[in-house]
Amino acid sequence: MVRPSLNDLAAFAAVASHRSFRSAADVMGVSRSALSHAIIGLEGKLGVRLFNRTTRSVSLTQAGARLLARLDPVLQDFDQALDTVSEERGTPSGTLRINANKSGARILLSAVVPRFLDLYPDVELDLVSEGRLVDIVELGFDAGVRLLDTVPRDMVAVRFGGDVRFIAVAAPSYMGGRATPNTPDELHAHRCIRQRLPSGKRYRWEFSRRGAEIVVDVPGSLTLDDNDLLVQAAVEGRGIAYVPEHFARPFLDSGQLVTVLDDWCPRTPGLALYYPRSRHMPSPLRVFIDLLKQVDGTR
Repeated sequence: MVRPSLNDLAAFAAVASHRSFRSAADVMGVSRSALSHAIIGLEGKLGVRLFNRTTRSVSLTQAGARLLARLDPVLQDFDQALDTVSEERGTPSGTLRINANKSGARILLSAVVPRFLDLYPDVELDLVSEGRLVDIVELGFDAGVRLLDTVPRDMVAVRFGGDVRFIAVAAPSYMGGRATPNTPDELHAHRCIRQRLPSGKRYRWEFSRRGAEIVVDVPGSLTLDDNDLLVQAAVEGRGIAYVPEHFARPFLDSGQLVTVLDDWCPRTPGLALYYPRSRHMPSPLRVFIDLLKQVDGTR
């Protein structure tokens, strides 16, 4: 049997992890056809089929599952060995992939990323911004950024950026002549600007005060999927919007928006960077977290 190369085995592990030739090829920076040829060559060298392939899915055969179970810790040890050499050289290198929501990406870009790139020029930072909560391990990310309350329980979370506050806002032109709501239930008498979540579900507004929690499926004829657009619609007098405070703050300061139900909108735990608990932490992620803690402590 011709022994496979390390590149062949790494290609196999990538496809097995992502269950997709396209996603694995994107992560590895190769073409889909090149990756497919590498897997076909590996199967030829081993004399077994490693994947079941259809036009819509990729799954491991029994032989593939056995190979992955033995190979995965070996590749992690290999990555750890390379990180050790990198640390001895004194300069982390490689690629750091982070999946973040829009708010998290903004904070990282303004406060952390510029300093990180200056300090560690040998690291390529791949920062992907999207609203939906993804499986960072399956998609090949080293870390994710989301609200702390949504971080999966099996992940290690590092909080940053302080608490957040969701507030209900409207333009004075909309509120003029209308009764100001005193409780969340009174929103049913108003026109609200609803939000579509990345999952496709419509967000139900969540309020709390002195231990009482109320969730309201608000009425409204306009639904949007972006906080900036929600604020814009509220400024234009389309109704009441419910958004993170920092999105609305410039318009509150200018008087273009006012708040309602203030005492029903407490602060809640904010953003967190998270990563798998059970995996070796690559050196680029380690120094990124150290810098994030340092920058966050000085803000």
